[in-house]
Amino acid sequence: MIVLFLFLNPFFVFGKEAGESAKITYNTILQEESKTVFYQKAAIKNILERYHSPLIGEVDTFIKVCYQYQLDCYLLPSIAGIESTFGHYLIPSSFNPFGWGGGKIFFKNFKEAIEKVASALKNNYLDRGLTTVETIGKVYSENPSWSQKVLFFINQFKKEEENLRLYFEKNTVKL
Repeated sequence: MIVLFLFLNPFFVFGKEAGESAKITYNTILQEESKTVFYQKAAIKNILERYHSPLIGEVDTFIKVCYQYQLDCYLLPSIAGIESTFGHYLIPSSFNPFGWGGGKIFFKNFKEAIEKVASALKNNYLDRGLTTVETIGKVYSENPSWSQKVLFFINQFKKEEENLRLYFEKNTVKL
């Protein structure tokens, strides 16, 4: 009876090394999403959490539209960072964290705002040859330092992604 308990109990695992279960969990996550998407989602989530952003629930929307419209995945969150401090300062009920239309265009929710602005960036900027933050900034904003500010936040997201990669890929424990 005791022998059967030991073999059937899921808490008794034979032949595994320490830390192996963590490795399995991590690999399972990475099988569900590509490594790149995993790190981008985590980086956006972490930065939005750091700023206590009301956009935190839209991480998947940011990722979806960046791939759908071939945008840098950190461009839209970075624009929201400078235009509304990640959704904190905007016209009430506008759901417009991007300052789109001078901030006076209203959306029914943040998801709609993200999707519409992504589509507009693709159709009105990228498809017309404005493919860098600097060239987009000349049309998007009258502020000459707009692109530098957007690049500041893009670099924050990239640094967070790099830190996550270092943590998950380089930090191996050897016993």
